[in-house]
Amino acid sequence: MQRRYFLGVILLLSLVGWGPFLFSSYSDDEINSPAWLNTQVRVINSQASNLDQNVLKLSLKAYQKARAKGLDRRGVLTIVDYSKPSNEKRLWVIDVGHAKVLFNTWVAHGKNSGSILATSFSNQASSLKSSLGVYVTESTYSGKHGYSLRVQGLERGINDHAYDRAVVVHGANYVSTNGRAAGRSWGCFAVNPGVVKPLIDAIKNQTLMIAYYPDKNWLKHSTYL
Repeated sequence: MQRRYFLGVILLLSLVGWGPFLFSSYSDDEINSPAWLNTQVRVINSQASNLDQNVLKLSLKAYQKARAKGLDRRGVLTIVDYSKPSNEKRLWVIDVGHAKVLFNTWVAHGKNSGSILATSFSNQASSLKSSLGVYVTESTYSGKHGYSLRVQGLERGINDHAYDRAVVVHGANYVSTNGRAAGRSWGCFAVNPGVVKPLIDAIKNQTLMIAYYPDKNWLKHSTYL
């Protein structure tokens, strides 16, 4: 009887989105160690060879610091590498607790950030540009783009206006799944509609996101890097 009850609780928590955190294979002390970081880089790169090792390592360091602040509830990290062109898969969702890549897909950048390559970023309203830095995901909602996910920028002067700018994760038909260059958003993390629901469900409710670009100001002044 107790076993059936326990399994029922596990299933319920998984359905509401706590699965990755609940089944984390690592303690907090392990996650904060250099050995954990090196193991994650090795194992994750074996599953996603298109994810630059330096970007992955930097993102995991940011994850360690954010988790230490209590900002991660589910053991999930999303990495967006804006140094890659929009016709490449440049978004990864990682179950950090198990060092497992859950998604690798295309994502658009802001209309005024560049054409195929994003080269300009902003934290300002009406800029129609993407913002860099560390984010935490919040709740979902249904809007003009359908099922969408709010995110909160954590870095002052870099992305802390993202919420007020309505920078969100949403689906968009201009993001293809065949390798053609993605269209451009107004600064949102737009993905193909075919992947948006399972992707959002995997990262909603307080997981970490990192939007990377080799921007000297951000790399020098971020408190998460």
